[in-house]
Amino acid sequence: MKSHAFRLRKGDDLRLSIEQYATKHHIKAATVVSAVGCLSKTVLRSAGATKTITLKQPVEIVSATGTISSEDNHIHISVSDAELKTYGGHLKPGSIIDTTAEIILLELSNCTFSREMDDKTGFKELVVS
Repeated sequence: MKSHAFRLRKGDDLRLSIEQYATKHHIKAATVVSAVGCLSKTVLRSAGATKTITLKQPVEIVSATGTISSEDNHIHISVSDAELKTYGGHLKPGSIIDTTAEIILLELSNCTFSREMDDKTGFKELVVS
């Protein structure tokens, strides 16, 4: 296993930056260990891919988890607004860093993550090899 720690800056797209990092570092399989920071805009997709919401207000990242590879990512995130109302779902592109975000990934050297269409779920699902 190998750890990766990096900081994102104001204006960076959270999801796209994580994807670019995984591609640049040839990561075949990793998990999000920690994500701390704030967003000025957040795009979330609900379970079942039925709804997408965009929050156009400052929020704190209170939790993030997911599977990461240079091929694809599946990240869930929870954020909290100024009134401490919490929103969560699938992290989508367009989620923009406000001041900073500190990301820690744990690379799994003994496997590779990929995705294949699953006829039962109707989604591309994780394949571990």
